Amino acid sequence: QVQLVESGGGLVQPGGSLSVSCAASGRTFSTYAMGWFRQAPGKEREFVAAISWTGGSTRYDDSVKGRFTNSRDNAKNTVYLQMNSLKPEDTAVYYCAAARFGAAMTQRAQYMYWGQGTQVTVSS
Repeated sequence: QVQLVESGGGLVQPGGSLSVSCAASGRTFSTYAMGWFRQAPGKEREFVAAISWTGGSTRYDDSVKGRFTNSRDNAKNTVYLQMNSLKPEDTAVYYCAAARFGAAMTQRAQYMYWGQGTQVTVSS
């Protein structure tokens, strides 16, 4: 069992940066791959980034590759998504998720646990 709580969302201007975090509880956290998804109003929840349980490998959607960086600190039971060069189309509720698998995955169905989400708004 894993509980996830996102934080760090807010309002940022286009081109700016923002970091969101996901604090996890549960003794098995370090064995779970972690993913980030986002959902804008009226749209489907989409994959953003994922990181393996060791943190040794990451995957990114093409729309954020080169701008976003996913990392984790298992000692702190926390994963991070550093977002740079933000665009208005990045505006969404960002969710972190945990999978029972160790490899970074890109599909919603592969994740078992979800946080409540944090709002990220990119606007001038």
